Amino acid sequence: MRRTIFRRALGALLLLTGLASASVVSAAPSCTVIPEYMRRYLRDHVRYHELTPELEKRSIENHLRRLDPSRTLMTQVEYEQLAASIDGIFDSIKRGNCRPLTDLHKKLVRSHEYAAKFVKGYVDQDDYAIDETAELTLDPEDRGRPKTAAERDDLLRLLVHFQMSTYVSNGTELAEAKKKLVGRYERRFRRFLEIKPDEIYAAFMDAFATALDPHSNYLSPKVLEDFRIGMSLSLEGIGVALSEQDGYAVAERIIPGGAAEKHGMLKPKDKIIGVTKDNGEFVDIIDMPLRDAVSLIRGKAGTTVGLTILRQGETIETFNIEIVRDKIDLSEQAASLRFEEKEYDGQTYKLAILELPSFYGDQDPSKRQCTEDVARLLRQVNQEKADGLLLDLSRNGGGLLQHAVTISGYFIREGEIVGIEDSRGHRQILADGDEKILYRGPMVVHTSRVSASASEILAGAMKDYARAVIVGDDHTFGKGTVQTVSPLPGNNGALKVTTALFFRPGGKSTQHSGVNADVVLPSVLASDDYGEKHQRFSLEAQTTTPFLGTQVNSPLPAKRWNPVKVATLMTLAKNSEKRVTASADFDEVREQLAKVKSGQGKIRVDEIMKRRQKEADEGGTGADKDASTPQLAEALRVLSDLVNLSRSQNTAIHASSPPTS
Repeated sequence: MRRTIFRRALGALLLLTGLASASVVSAAPSCTVIPEYMRRYLRDHVRYHELTPELEKRSIENHLRRLDPSRTLMTQVEYEQLAASIDGIFDSIKRGNCRPLTDLHKKLVRSHEYAAKFVKGYVDQDDYAIDETAELTLDPEDRGRPKTAAERDDLLRLLVHFQMSTYVSNGTELAEAKKKLVGRYERRFRRFLEIKPDEIYAAFMDAFATALDPHSNYLSPKVLEDFRIGMSLSLEGIGVALSEQDGYAVAERIIPGGAAEKHGMLKPKDKIIGVTKDNGEFVDIIDMPLRDAVSLIRGKAGTTVGLTILRQGETIETFNIEIVRDKIDLSEQAASLRFEEKEYDGQTYKLAILELPSFYGDQDPSKRQCTEDVARLLRQVNQEKADGLLLDLSRNGGGLLQHAVTISGYFIREGEIVGIEDSRGHRQILADGDEKILYRGPMVVHTSRVSASASEILAGAMKDYARAVIVGDDHTFGKGTVQTVSPLPGNNGALKVTTALFFRPGGKSTQHSGVNADVVLPSVLASDDYGEKHQRFSLEAQTTTPFLGTQVNSPLPAKRWNPVKVATLMTLAKNSEKRVTASADFDEVREQLAKVKSGQGKIRVDEIMKRRQKEADEGGTGADKDASTPQLAEALRVLSDLVNLSRSQNTAIHASSPPTS
């Protein structure tokens, strides 16, 4: 297995620092090579090795969903007819015939043409006015496909009111907004009309790849180039990982150290629906190809980009923000340390909070590495004689796998950290072979559903070895798969395929369910919007033979760390539950989560229209960034409990030990 497999475990997200969407293609393969590419996917994939009827169905479903992400072009009957028209597409492709795909494309061209003409005819009416009472269900999945042509037309009218209100609320006069909206639909029609056959084949290739799992993709040459650039986090932009969902550009992750993170307003799962360019022109990006949207948002450091955000939380709101583009600041992304004092039963404890936003590192080993930063900070923790350590991984979306292994080794003597197993049962185990323990005191690992990939490996190892208490969201993200990027000959891009799974020392995979917290705290992230298991076609969790190390602790009492006992976990969870139940801060968190889960996902046009006046009254939308959260504060209280219990246990052990002569 290639070493590159073990470097990173990152999903196919679009980084506005460079990583391009794998679902949008530019250059692409010919029809005749598609069968060979599919065979390579099935040969290397961790789960699927033959083309089943289920995979065929998924691929067709993916392809049609991407052709009509907002579900405004096809009625349910038309969708079923088009799906039936390419039902035998895989047999056709094997014979070198991709005509069903090009025929399907031609039919969608006519649908785009109809939509463009319909919108123009509607807004060009002399008596057209924005219907401020109109109410739109945002999620196409929730509203479903129109059953009839009349329902489709009604939906188009609703979308027109929604889109026109967005233009007008951003300062565009009604007459100009009409021209912009009509032009947008006409450009979408022309763009679809100009798509070449090889681009159609490439789009279907990627639909097939993502039918295997969410992280397998076909990367066209341009996308591959952006993918490589994005992995280095070197481009200038706003520092956001975007994905395309149902026609929206959705913020999946805010990159630590990036411009958006410093600004403080943009949150995961926010939808970016509009971009204001440097010249003040507002551009609606709903249904725009993700690559095109990114080209509008990205730009040189020091320049400003305006974004219109649609946020669906306890209520649905839209607002504008302006972000000054910048490069990723490694100093902002780097590990940091601070100390807090907490009083417990008359005792004052000095607690260290070590935040690690990612497992960063340069390819040049002489340059900055998170392993060296964390080692230096842990030495400081010891020098300051901290009573306990909170390792904060709640914003950590992953990074370099080997660095996660190395840092895990700082807290144990030596032992196995993670297993990587492919579909053939071949397993490679990465272990800490250094007998040094840099920190051996009481320890809490703070996690959330944002904690993913490499951070789950560290948290999982600490949990399996009873080295630390995991405190935070019910579970981490659940990204436990390994992707390999294999370049194709002839500058035809690359195949990104999921080839293996990560396993914790106890035998559980981090895939799907992630790492469960020992002490669970209420969180607004605990919804179906966050987590691997809520992604389409995600691979299920698996188990393997445990490979727990036998020398993780020192035989010398002076160098040992105290394993966290089950009884201790139960006491910590019980104490925390009492505090959380009585906490006004957590009452608010629970209320927010309940509203998010019960929300109908609808927005009224008048709510958008009121935005400009509201922002004028409030003097604009500013950053509201608070470094402290109720979850972090409670995690520190849990750490205080753990320190107290550890001291009590040590006192009891020493009191019961026989005297020595």
